[in-house]
Amino acid sequence: MNEAKDQVEPFNFVGNRLCIDFCNTLHDRNTSMQRDHFGAYSDLVWWSEAAGILLPEETQHLLEEAKRHPAEAKLILQRAVVLREAIYRIFSAIAREDAPEAEDLQILNTVYAEAMSRACVVQKGSSFVWEWSGKEMALDRILWDIARSAAELLVSEELALLHECAAEDCGWLFLDTSKNHTRRWCDMKNCGNRAKVGRHYERTRRKQS
Repeated sequence: MNEAKDQVEPFNFVGNRLCIDFCNTLHDRNTSMQRDHFGAYSDLVWWSEAAGILLPEETQHLLEEAKRHPAEAKLILQRAVVLREAIYRIFSAIAREDAPEAEDLQILNTVYAEAMSRACVVQKGSSFVWEWSGKEMALDRILWDIARSAAELLVSEELALLHECAAEDCGWLFLDTSKNHTRRWCDMKNCGNRAKVGRHYERTRRKQS
């Protein structure tokens, strides 16, 4: 039986990389009004389907497995949040041109090593692709794709395109893949538009004073 999705707020994918979008599942990072998409393991699963990690049938399988193993699912959710925050701190430091903490790199490397121990190359038709061994039964398989995404970005030239949203209350990250590399906001429809409205308000206020 399919389990219906209970997600009020839609997911946002503005980071241009899986690992960055994973970091951006915590809203309003730089405020006391943070909103976390991951309140339960099922939220992590639904996000993973929306992000393209899981197929619909894989989503249903993991949700059913989580019901059979609720304690393990809760633990995996906690690990996911720890990984998310470590990756965020790494990338946020890099965006500020600071050095990441060794502890955060160790958290990422631990999950990455676990992931790569499951990685294998399989043939599909006339080509070869990466695949995960034993993914069908692993509640933490979602973390494998995320850790690999983060590790690959860290060693790629695209890391130079990493930025943090210019809105003080946001904290979201993104890769600036725009033509002129002048992107300042995570999303023009949200932070960019609020900044535009704020500038207009200030101009109007000065004229009236």
